[in-house]
Amino acid sequence: MAVKFDTVIVRLGGEIGIKSEWTRKSYESLILKNIKKALTFHNIDFKEFLHYPGRIYIKTEMPIKASEKLAKVFGISSISPAIETTSNLEDIEQKSLELAKEKLNENAKFAVRCRRVGAHTYTSMDVCRKVGQILLDKLAERKLKVDLENPDVEIQIEVREDKAYIYSEALIGPGGFPLGAQPKLVCLLSGGIDSPVACWLVMKRGAPITPIYFDNYPFTDETTLKRAMKVAEKLAEWAIGHSMKLYIVPHGSNLIEIKEKCPERLTCILCKRMMYRIAQEIAHKEKAEGIVTGESIGEQASQTLWNLKVLNEAARQYPVYRPLIGFDKVETEKIAKRIGTYEISIQKAKGCEAVPKKPATKASLKMVLEAEKALDIETMVRRSVRNAKILDVAKKRT
Repeated sequence: MAVKFDTVIVRLGGEIGIKSEWTRKSYESLILKNIKKALTFHNIDFKEFLHYPGRIYIKTEMPIKASEKLAKVFGISSISPAIETTSNLEDIEQKSLELAKEKLNENAKFAVRCRRVGAHTYTSMDVCRKVGQILLDKLAERKLKVDLENPDVEIQIEVREDKAYIYSEALIGPGGFPLGAQPKLVCLLSGGIDSPVACWLVMKRGAPITPIYFDNYPFTDETTLKRAMKVAEKLAEWAIGHSMKLYIVPHGSNLIEIKEKCPERLTCILCKRMMYRIAQEIAHKEKAEGIVTGESIGEQASQTLWNLKVLNEAARQYPVYRPLIGFDKVETEKIAKRIGTYEISIQKAKGCEAVPKKPATKASLKMVLEAEKALDIETMVRRSVRNAKILDVAKKRT
């Protein structure tokens, strides 16, 4: 008979624990709200929450499913489905044995770890020794071995006041701060590898996002749009309980004007500066506090330090945040794989055909401002924002 877990142990990020008391309590309260939203969204019933500094214990009949879903809640460092029992040492031994019977195979190496909070008639070391001996005695036919350095399985025991919790696994959470702890940001989302990771990183720091996709049709096609939509939906899985709008901005007509009226080698810089201006208008509309991009130094021709300086000048009303500024591609891909966007981002999609053969890598602001005199920038920005489509990604996710 399989072990019946009845509790989820939620461990909060260590960074939260070192905040001032008021901030810590505020963040922990917000995490608790986000946990309840996630469980409700996934139709996971819960009976009771026990909240302590750095820990939340959830009573539920679906602890394994709950643990899997909560692994995408920001502010959580790890989660474990567990068995609850009393702090009586005999009860701890019995439940530990039940779990060990299921988890320890023949010749397995194991360790028993114990963490206690409160006053008890035994020490943590007493628990480890007693439970370890019980497992060796009761499961002697399995020829188990104690290995504290490199065990195959760890039987973990948390004793808190008059209760104890036994578990053997911990799912890793994203850590960071709870979503909603910081104000909203708008994010330029292309659907490639970099920009989704930039979005996720600011979400991890507590900022809800509003992604903006710039549709460069006819220089791209539907494949790039569909890819961006899928990426946005994947990011929304990390924002359960929070609304997420995806702005789809028609940008192809802007690109046509830029290519017709401006020097070809400046196409990418002028295109990106236009994106920044449009993002500013959407940020104002959404009451956001900044713009996020997936740019990193030297990743593309428009992302040299000279060109980034020119791009910044176009965003005068809002700060531009670049979480990936010092990342290389391998580091970015590693995060993309972890958060589930990588496989979507590498799907075949038509690249932008407006990219010049020899793009400028060291454009001067004077040169760019002179080129932009040929454009009716205000009209282009207003037209783009007015014609933008808004997709409720949270609703589509359901």
